[in-house]
Amino acid sequence: MVHRALLNCDEIMEAGKKKKKERHKHVFPKSIRMEGDRNCLRYLKPSVQREADLMLGGFFPLYYMEQETSLIRLAYLWEPYRSEVPHRWFWKHYQHVLAFYFAIEEINRDPQLLPNLTLGFQLYNAFPSDHRTLETALMWLSGNNEVLPNYKCKTAHRSVAAIAGTSPAFSAQIGALLELYKTPQVTYGPFDPMLSDKDQFPSLYQMAPEDSSLARAMVSLLLHFGWTWVAIFISDDFKGERFLHSLKTEMVRKDICVALTERLPATKILYGSSDINFMSRMGVSSANVHILHGEVGSLITVDLAAEFFLTTGKVWIMAAKWDIVVYEMKHMLHSFHGSFVLSHHKGEIPGFRHFLKTVDPSQYPEDFFFSKLWLHHFACSPAGSSCGKIGKCLPNTSLESVPGDIDIMTLSDSSYFIYNAVYAVAHGLHKMLLEKIAKESPDDVDKMRLPPWQLHPLLKETKFINSAGQHISLDKKGNQMAQYGIQNAVNFPAGLGLLVKVGEFVSRSPLLQELVINEEIIEWPMGFTQTPQSVCSQSCGPGFRRIPQEGRPVCCFICVLCPERHISNDTDAEQCTQCPPHEYPNPERSRCLPKVVAFLAYEDPLGTALACAALGFSALTAGVLGVFVKHRDSAIVKANNRALSYVLLVSLAFCFLCSLLFIGRPNMATCILQQITFGVGFTVAVSTVLAKTVTVVLAFKATGPGRRMRQLLVSGAPNFIIPICFLIQVMLCAIWLGTSPPFIDTDAYSEHGHIFILCNKGSVTAFYCVLGFLGSLALGSFTVAFLARNLPDTFNEAKFLTFSSLLFCSVWVTFLPVYHSSKGKAMVAVEVFSILASSAGLLGCIFAPKCYIILIRPEKNSLKGLKDRKSSKRNSHKGLSPKSPSNF
Repeated sequence: MVHRALLNCDEIMEAGKKKKKERHKHVFPKSIRMEGDRNCLRYLKPSVQREADLMLGGFFPLYYMEQETSLIRLAYLWEPYRSEVPHRWFWKHYQHVLAFYFAIEEINRDPQLLPNLTLGFQLYNAFPSDHRTLETALMWLSGNNEVLPNYKCKTAHRSVAAIAGTSPAFSAQIGALLELYKTPQVTYGPFDPMLSDKDQFPSLYQMAPEDSSLARAMVSLLLHFGWTWVAIFISDDFKGERFLHSLKTEMVRKDICVALTERLPATKILYGSSDINFMSRMGVSSANVHILHGEVGSLITVDLAAEFFLTTGKVWIMAAKWDIVVYEMKHMLHSFHGSFVLSHHKGEIPGFRHFLKTVDPSQYPEDFFFSKLWLHHFACSPAGSSCGKIGKCLPNTSLESVPGDIDIMTLSDSSYFIYNAVYAVAHGLHKMLLEKIAKESPDDVDKMRLPPWQLHPLLKETKFINSAGQHISLDKKGNQMAQYGIQNAVNFPAGLGLLVKVGEFVSRSPLLQELVINEEIIEWPMGFTQTPQSVCSQSCGPGFRRIPQEGRPVCCFICVLCPERHISNDTDAEQCTQCPPHEYPNPERSRCLPKVVAFLAYEDPLGTALACAALGFSALTAGVLGVFVKHRDSAIVKANNRALSYVLLVSLAFCFLCSLLFIGRPNMATCILQQITFGVGFTVAVSTVLAKTVTVVLAFKATGPGRRMRQLLVSGAPNFIIPICFLIQVMLCAIWLGTSPPFIDTDAYSEHGHIFILCNKGSVTAFYCVLGFLGSLALGSFTVAFLARNLPDTFNEAKFLTFSSLLFCSVWVTFLPVYHSSKGKAMVAVEVFSILASSAGLLGCIFAPKCYIILIRPEKNSLKGLKDRKSSKRNSHKGLSPKSPSNF
């Protein structure tokens, strides 16, 4: 079977060469071949090859063909090798090729690694399309530039491994093919969980570490800038859904909400201008921060669509290294300017930057890609290149001076992984070589028989420290610390796109500070002069609490001012905290302040006025008492029972003075005395009014000398009303003090910012019993006085007693609702005012008319005056007035 395969292979090769000549004749007319530079630009070969003892295959996405219409796809079935012109070049990816070359040259110069053996390479373009994915892989396996499935046309072909991985889909498809030959494939693309399935891809190894902490790194970045309202754009595949799940889980834990989730089609066919409808939704998103995560096929959609939709005012956070979006920014001047790119932390490869500065196409004459890049950017080609000498290159011409639309000098993630992948294969081959030296004869070693399938167990165990000082291992079971570099994409107007490192994230920082950001060097997108905001609702400041909006995410809420006596000193507080009783909230309700102790003091204007009123009325009462004592033998004083008048005036003086106990800082003594003196003093005063009223009634009813009422009047029975009522009130006060006496209390909530010291009544029932007894006496006095108001006599005071009792009752009936609706100082002031008003009412209504007669109209207070008055009345009324006693 082997000889037959070789014979058939030779026949196919001859047919292929013949067909190749015809195709080249068709592709390159004589007129075009005469023009060296144009010929070089159009010239394509399937591969770039450098022979050596062992060969590595390299698959890198350098260009793609225009393969979109159905007619072209159908034509491919009968003419798969027709010539095409590259539709787009990815010159930034050529750094991957240079990293590939650099690693191979280092290994070939290293006498300790693979001694006496050299590594060569076969370089192929990785087509990002379904119908051409396996084309270059079949060429590499067959050892020819023709696609010959199941044939190896070069017996000396020593391909040991493939370095690939432009996308997980590309690696998966060629991985299935390479698995037939047990050929190892080491990928340099982003880690994909699908490719880690060893049952499906036992010959595939991933250099990139798993993005287990990527979601946490992104959320940490969002929290650092206070972004809680974000849109997510992911590829519509397993990897995208897995990342979306982990990202949303982390966002829920940190109260970050998703404004929009857009799934990008996970296809390998490039999109045109008709497949960018989702970009219109991207521009009107309410979130100012967009997270982008997906495969290259999906991100090409975003890249091309940005040519038609300039998206400004949006901060992009992109996962891993997406060269196709970040570096190829000619046509999107500002769409991704100011975005953030998270990539695994990588060290600088020693000597690689110097290699990039000094390398030119003459060092790799077999690489026509290098010559094309040089001719494209510098319009010249050095001698010894595949294009030959074209034009004159300046002495300082190097990749460092490549125009700014690409950045060859900045080490990308993929280039770093390619460098490590080549070394990983070299270390595996070195171990295999040592095992063969130990087990086999030197002659077998010289034949270089190192089958690729024997490399697998060695690759799995390969561990080494690269030239950057980092530990490299293909075993993903190791629990390594994840570290991400955070770069800021800066796109200058001239098309120069740069990535500037602005921070890093470490998943297990010993200092517990996982994220470090240098905000001073960050360039924000157009439309932002400072750190952008991306929130559904503006934060609730101190003094407010947030209330979620029904049916919307938790990030959407309304701010409500904290209720009275509550504060919130945190931003976006969910609950307000109540201030302690001795403190009160400031006007902003952001902190509690100590309350000021207050009471109705003499220094207060209200306290001063009430105290002056009490003293003034007391002095006035004393003056009235002096007038009555001085004129005690006058008719009007004697007619109104001067003894009861003296008692009433003294009790009223005490009533006025007892109001002073309510003013000033309360203490236990004043709290007890103010209620006792108030109850007893008013009891004596009101009972005296009742006794005077009863005396008036008895005086008018006792007209006969032998009647019982006259005996009651003569014996002074009405005077016993006072001690009886006094004893009853004293008993009530004694019960009050014995059960629940008044005590000092504080009122912390009546007035904002004050704690009032006041006297608590103790037993409310006892307090109302005292008031009730006083009310009963006042009501009785009013009733008796009202019935006797029309009794005729010159000195009949029944009318004045009626008015005084009515005023007294009115004051205390009004007192109850006003007292209970008042707070703090006003409550004490109402009580003092009621005492003064009721006492002044009794004093004025009863004694003002008498003092008027005594002091102003003394002629009415004499016997002669009384007789003249009676005679005049008799003459005017002609004896119609009834008989009445002249005195009592």
